[in-house]
Amino acid sequence: MRCPFCSNQDSQVKDSRPTEDNTAIRRRRICEQCGSRFTTFERIQLRDLIVIKSNTQKESFDRDKMFRSISLALRKRNIDSEKIEKIVNAIVRKLENSGDTEIKTEIIGQYIMEALAILDQVAYVRFASVYKNFREVKDFEDFLGNLEDK
Repeated sequence: MRCPFCSNQDSQVKDSRPTEDNTAIRRRRICEQCGSRFTTFERIQLRDLIVIKSNTQKESFDRDKMFRSISLALRKRNIDSEKIEKIVNAIVRKLENSGDTEIKTEIIGQYIMEALAILDQVAYVRFASVYKNFREVKDFEDFLGNLEDK
């Protein structure tokens, strides 16, 4: 495994254990060149997923991109990264189990919004404002009005 600090190709595993939800193996590593420590995760990947963007472009599914998007919506909301990790794992499992290898961004966004609606209403609105591309205050008012109706 390449060291993220000095790019040395050799690192040694110091500790391995399953994650809390048993969907990955967490490995603590130490670089043999610079001595830096870092963590890697090993996960089962059932199939390669391709994301079809709204402009019909295709790109490889990036789990970390989804984690960053959810983390950004939850910024300063006092939700720990383990909960975010569980959400991401659940969504990835749903996508992989769907049987489709090509998934539209709308489906991924909908899964994220469903999870955030349950976890944190503020993060849900934050994510929706970007995902649904709110342009003016009226967009927020309409969305919040629909939220109150539910």
